[in-house]
Amino acid sequence: MSAPSSAPPATAENAATQNDFLSPDAGPRPPGPTPSQSRFQVDLVSEAAGIMEEKSPNSDTSSTLPSGDPTTLPVVPDCSGVESEVAAEEAKGRFRVVNFADPSGASNAASPDTAPNEGLQNGDTVMSETSLHSSTGGQHHYHYDTHTNTYYLRTFGHNTIDAVPNIDFYRQTAAPLGEKLIRPTLSELHDELDKEPFEDGFANGDELTPPEDSATKESAESKGVVKFGWIKGVLVRCMLNIWGVMLFIRMSWIVGQAGIALSCLIVAMATAVTTITGLSTSAIATNGFVRGGGAYYLISRSLGPEFGGSIGLIFAFANAVAVAMYVVGFAETVVELLAGMDAIMTDQTNDIRIVGTITVILLLGISVAGMEWEAKAQVFLLVVLITAIINFFIGTFIPVKSKEPAGFFGYDGSIMWENMGPDFRDETFFSVFAIFFPAATGILAGANISGDLADPQLAIPRGTLLAILITGIVYLGVAVSTGSCIVRDASGNMNDTVSSQFMNCTDAACKFGYDFTTCKSNEGSCQYGLHNDFQVMSLVSGFGPIITAGIFSATLSSALASLVSAPKVFQALCKDNIYPGLGMFAKGYGKNNEPLRGYILTFGIALAFILIAELNTIAPIISNFFLASYALINFSVFHASLANSPGWRPSFKYYNMWVSLAGAILCCVVMFVINWWAALLTNGIVLGLYIYVSYKKPDVNWGSSTQALTYHEALTHTLHLSGVEDHIKNFRPQCLVMTGYPNSRPALLDLVHSFTKNVGLMICGHIRMGYRRPNFKDIATEQSRYQRWLLKNETKAFYTSVFAEDLRQGTQYLLQAAGLGRLKPNTLVLGFKNDWRDGDMMNVETYISMIHDAFDFQFGAVILRLQEGLDVSHIQGHDELLSSQEKSSGMKDVIVSIDTSKDSEADSSKPSSKATSLQNSPALQKDDDDDGKATTQPLLKKDKKSPTVPLNVSDQRLLEASQQFQQKQGKGTVDVWWLFDDGGLTLLIPYLLTNKKRWKDCKIRVFIGGKINRIDHDRRAMATLLSKFRIDFSDITVLGDINTKPKKEHVAGFEELIEPYRLKEDDMEQDAAETLKNSEPWRITDNELELYRAKTNRQIRLNELLKEHSSTANLIVMSLPLARKGAVSSALYMAWLEVLSKDLPPILLVRGNHQSVLTFYS
Repeated sequence: MSAPSSAPPATAENAATQNDFLSPDAGPRPPGPTPSQSRFQVDLVSEAAGIMEEKSPNSDTSSTLPSGDPTTLPVVPDCSGVESEVAAEEAKGRFRVVNFADPSGASNAASPDTAPNEGLQNGDTVMSETSLHSSTGGQHHYHYDTHTNTYYLRTFGHNTIDAVPNIDFYRQTAAPLGEKLIRPTLSELHDELDKEPFEDGFANGDELTPPEDSATKESAESKGVVKFGWIKGVLVRCMLNIWGVMLFIRMSWIVGQAGIALSCLIVAMATAVTTITGLSTSAIATNGFVRGGGAYYLISRSLGPEFGGSIGLIFAFANAVAVAMYVVGFAETVVELLAGMDAIMTDQTNDIRIVGTITVILLLGISVAGMEWEAKAQVFLLVVLITAIINFFIGTFIPVKSKEPAGFFGYDGSIMWENMGPDFRDETFFSVFAIFFPAATGILAGANISGDLADPQLAIPRGTLLAILITGIVYLGVAVSTGSCIVRDASGNMNDTVSSQFMNCTDAACKFGYDFTTCKSNEGSCQYGLHNDFQVMSLVSGFGPIITAGIFSATLSSALASLVSAPKVFQALCKDNIYPGLGMFAKGYGKNNEPLRGYILTFGIALAFILIAELNTIAPIISNFFLASYALINFSVFHASLANSPGWRPSFKYYNMWVSLAGAILCCVVMFVINWWAALLTNGIVLGLYIYVSYKKPDVNWGSSTQALTYHEALTHTLHLSGVEDHIKNFRPQCLVMTGYPNSRPALLDLVHSFTKNVGLMICGHIRMGYRRPNFKDIATEQSRYQRWLLKNETKAFYTSVFAEDLRQGTQYLLQAAGLGRLKPNTLVLGFKNDWRDGDMMNVETYISMIHDAFDFQFGAVILRLQEGLDVSHIQGHDELLSSQEKSSGMKDVIVSIDTSKDSEADSSKPSSKATSLQNSPALQKDDDDDGKATTQPLLKKDKKSPTVPLNVSDQRLLEASQQFQQKQGKGTVDVWWLFDDGGLTLLIPYLLTNKKRWKDCKIRVFIGGKINRIDHDRRAMATLLSKFRIDFSDITVLGDINTKPKKEHVAGFEELIEPYRLKEDDMEQDAAETLKNSEPWRITDNELELYRAKTNRQIRLNELLKEHSSTANLIVMSLPLARKGAVSSALYMAWLEVLSKDLPPILLVRGNHQSVLTFYS
């Protein structure tokens, strides 16, 4: 805000007072937010000043103070006085500058583009750091430092950092059109004041990809870039490319073969295909800002890198070979002229090579000189071409007697009628159409230089569609005019007149006194007419050499357009790094970022094909390459419309998804019409490149319609699935696996993934706890980070984390809320709590309560126990030691993994961090420092500087055990101890497991309980049941001695195990016993121990039997013993699980929800 030139003393006093709150800016600061610096600058005004502002007629600044009330404005001292011209220019056209008070009293001469008074009433726009702190004038602006270190922006006359809508917030790069600004984040506006502001860089989803980042640098560096409008950039190029040599030397032949009517139909069909493609191109080009890359850019940003990458490569190659085709066409015409003058250098083939090589070198020189020279050359060639076309039409109205023997008689109804129908000679309608169609291609010539257009969104639709219209009309005009004034056959002999004695001549030429009937009887004897003379247009034209110049212009302009298109498309493809190893061609030179390396490569390819000189074989493949790209552009529009993404909002409205689909199908049909084997080859190449790019999975995210359609289909199918009742035949184990961080318990993750992969849902649950307030932003960050890790690790699972006060509460949250519709978990999977005796027994109470909660929610429960343990997160660098993760070492993300041995805080109920041992509570991971970030270590990047700590024996065994389910299981057994019928989950899991490749060599052995006198009967009954379930098994064992008393030493061992956890109520007062039981509910009462003595003995006996029968099994799957809620204490239940599963191979304790999951009905 500028002060008036005579500031009264009151204003100065205000300034002095205000200076207590103002601190001078130290000078230029680096752009971008940091925690210690803010992004927003304000000038301070009172509410009254905002209301009373008026625009001074003598000032260009935003506003000035009314001189009548100087006290309403607190003056901000500005060391620089007047803003420099350079700084004003820098801000011009991009930002409305909020001006600062001028202590010298001079009016601030800011840019004439600064905002008028109304702008301030509606809220000011933020200035960029570079504009606010220009290094040119050494200015020092002052800012009002609030308690959040934020420069408050004045919006609607009030101090707030809440910004008004501004285009600069939505930019991706600092393009010449403007600079990206960062709007205040939700945290900055919403969080409490003790939070550090400006933690974030770019808003979510706005991070620059490497290509965009390089585009930012280029756009910042490039000044004075040459940009073209729609006429010179698109219309001229498209017209030149569409009007090829075909117009002059094949159009008349097509009319001779197909007749005027079918020729017009051929032109109309070709124009229909190109028009539909033009409409589709226009729709894609107007759906957001278009960068360089033409057809590749449009397809890749619409359909994704797989289609874009495959089309981009063949499209660039097709353009490079097209250069050779057009140059050879030019060289052939030149050599014909030389032959006419007897000036052949060596022989005809080598002369074509010599002329072609010289021509392509000259064209390369024009291209390398820059787009401006190339554009001037194109305009000159267009003038020549249009002159040649006009010359032809003028010639048709000037009948010359000497041209009559060659078949040209001027416009005549009888000739037109005779030529109206077809007269195919060794051709068919489709073969003639195949010859003409390449003449209609070239509609993407303008789009291919999209990066050099001033406004691609306007230029591409207008220029492309107008070019298609103009060229289509000219083709139709040439077809009608040639068919109306030239006969099909003529001898060129002045003596072939109508004889008086033979009056049976019926041809149109007879009317003019010529008889060319001998041409039909002796095919090949006549050299003139539509059928026989390719140079008819030269004959007809007013001045023949101009047609030759037109042929030269048509060939050279098409060659030049292709020579420019190929490197531009290839450069864009290389910038996106779709194909590794091609990055060197992404580099641009000069102010226009010219792809010089691409030009040299294109030149090399074109030269090679010129020297081969066998272009008749290559030509159909090139046409099919172009058609494949047209088909995909049309399909892109259909696909984007079908996906119904909110981001699909083209400003060009004259398109229809079904018309685009028809266009895509038409393009594919035309490919096979032109040449079936070339179409198959093209489709094969596109498919091969598509598979390659899909396999490589380039790390790009362009918001393609493929993603949108995937979402749309997933949503539709999920909703549809929700309307279908569950059926036993379709039951799938959908597991909520309490892994914590997914990489901390590899064995648990791998085993569950083995039987859920491609079969059922798997969700990795993680419960985060801590004393501090939850940092919900961390959850969102980790969600995407770990989901990406699962994908990179080829684990088909989802990661979900929740904040909770304790493990049980978090598990309840997940049991209730995880999943969507029918895609909800039905089985809770836990790791066995190996350290249950070491820590606070309340953790055991929590752990057992989780199992009870699962049953309450009608979930099945599965517990995995490995003797070595499950949790490997305490081992430094464990990820490098796990073989399954070595293959992901190239991944760029650094993913956190909790190091529990370093936790400075333990669980709120644990005395020390060591309480969380190798196999701690399944989903418990501590957050230990003040800002909520856990102790982390890189998951995929190895720190080469840090010395490798040698592993102790137990850790080495733990690491080896954690990898055992990643390896192929050799010939062995999966022992299923199906003691209690839980609905069949205990049997279904091993069946699914042995269906997988890693476990297919393992046989299922089934063990069941029974009575000694009924062993054979029980075995037969089980065999019958398994055969009805269609489950293969190798053996069934009936355990008749399951109720035998266990060995005394084992019983004594159990008594010793539970001794510390007994209540011993008989040895104390009743009140004291009740108080202790209430405070420590996990304690085992004497009554309870006696009541469940038989069940205790059964668990001890089962362990003895397990060691006897299954000590060599690859995996034991056993029915999980149930404990009645409220009757069995958690310590006793934990002791049962401990004694049942100790000293055994990997054991999976399974209990379904007692709903049938197997059926033998069809």
